[in-house]
Amino acid sequence: MSLKTALEKLPFYNTAVLPYHYAQSLVAGVKNGWPAKKLHVIGVTGTNGKTTTCFMLWHILNQAGKKTGLMTTVAWGIEDLEPELGHMTTVDALTLNKRIKAIKNQGAEYLVLEVTSHALAEFRTLGIPFEIAIFTNLTHEHLDYHKTIAKYREAKGKLFKKADFSILNADDPSCKYYEKLSHKYITYGIKNGQNQAKNIKLDVSGVKYSCGDMKIETKIPGEFNVYNSLAACLAAKQLGLSNDQIENGIKTLESVEGRMNIIDEGQPFTVIVDYAHAPDALEKVFDSVAGHKGKVISIHGGAGRRDPSTRPIRGAILAKYSDIVIITEDDSRDEDPEKIAEGFIKGAEKHGKVLGKDLFKELDREKAIKLAFEKAAPGDLVLILGKGHEKTILRADGPHDFEDIKVAKKLLHL
Repeated sequence: MSLKTALEKLPFYNTAVLPYHYAQSLVAGVKNGWPAKKLHVIGVTGTNGKTTTCFMLWHILNQAGKKTGLMTTVAWGIEDLEPELGHMTTVDALTLNKRIKAIKNQGAEYLVLEVTSHALAEFRTLGIPFEIAIFTNLTHEHLDYHKTIAKYREAKGKLFKKADFSILNADDPSCKYYEKLSHKYITYGIKNGQNQAKNIKLDVSGVKYSCGDMKIETKIPGEFNVYNSLAACLAAKQLGLSNDQIENGIKTLESVEGRMNIIDEGQPFTVIVDYAHAPDALEKVFDSVAGHKGKVISIHGGAGRRDPSTRPIRGAILAKYSDIVIITEDDSRDEDPEKIAEGFIKGAEKHGKVLGKDLFKELDREKAIKLAFEKAAPGDLVLILGKGHEKTILRADGPHDFEDIKVAKKLLHL
C-alpha cells in the first residue's frame, strides 16, 4: 500500500487537504487566465444521469449552430471529442482549466460541464461562472468520501449557490433542499414540477413525450432518459433556443457511449452495455428493460477503494431482477477482488440466488462476459453493467486495456 493510499484512509484526511486543493485551483485559474469567464457555462450534477444529460444538451446546442464545449466522464472537446481515460468525471483543477482554455481558444461560446460532489468539495470549479446548474437526482453513493448523505447533498449544493439559474428534478426528495439554495429556478419531472413530461411512450428504441409545447423524441431508451432529456431541453430553452432547434437536436443524438448501448452483432439474444454502478442506477436499468420476455443475465462487479456498503445492496438488486447473476471484477485497484466479490455474493444469496446454480463468480471480466453469452438462449437479455465507456480496467499492478463494448463484440464473433 502506498503512503498516499494509507493517508487517504485516515478519517480526517479529506478535510485536512482542502487548503491544498483550494491553492491548486487558485493557481490553475490564474495560470490559465480564468478561461471560463467569458463562456456560457452549464453545470450538471447528480448521482446518475449527468453524462447523458450533458451529451444531450451539448448536441442540441451544436446542432443549433452554437459552438459548444463538453467535459464529462466519457469525453471532452467540441466536435472531435477526446476520450476521458482517467476514470474521473470532473478532472483535477489544473487539467480542468487547461482543457477549458483549449475549448475557448477553439472558439466555443458555451461549455457543458459534468460536475461531481468531489470536485465541488475540493474547489476544482473555483472561478467558473455557472450560468445554469442542472440537478438530476441524489441517491446513495460516494459515502466512502463524504461519510453521510447529508454531507454528500451539501457538497452538491455549492453548485446551486454559485449558479445564476437552476433546473431541478422535482421528483427527487432533495429538490426542496436545492430550491432554497438557488437564486432562480424552475422544476421538472414526471409526477411533479412546473414542467412535466406527458404522454410518455417507452420502448427499446427510445422515448417520446411532450412537455408544454415541446414534442420530445430521443433514441436513448429508459424512463430515466425522460428526466435526462427534459432537463437538457429546458436548459436549451433557457438559453434561448427554439422548440424546433431543441426537438431536432435531441432527436438526432444517436447514443451516448456506455449508456444503454445495444450491441448487435447478429446474435439471437440482446446485449446491452451500461455504466450503472450505483444502486439507484442499477434499479433504473432494470426498470427500463422490465418488459423483456426472455431470461435476464447480468454481469457486474465493484470497484476497489469505493463505498463497500453498497456491494450487498447491489448484489440483492442484481438477484431480484436477474435470472442469472455473474459477479466479476471492476476497477479493483489495490483491494482484493475476492473480498469485493464476497459482498455482492452475500447480497445475492440473501435474495435467493444459489452459487453455482443461478449465481456465478468469474473474476476475469472477459471470461465473465463469455460465460454470460454461453448461458444466453435466443430471446434472452445480457446486461454488462458497471464500466460502460471506460477504456481500461484498474488492477493492483495498474491499468489494463479493457472495453466492455469491444470485448462483447469480439466474443460475439467467436
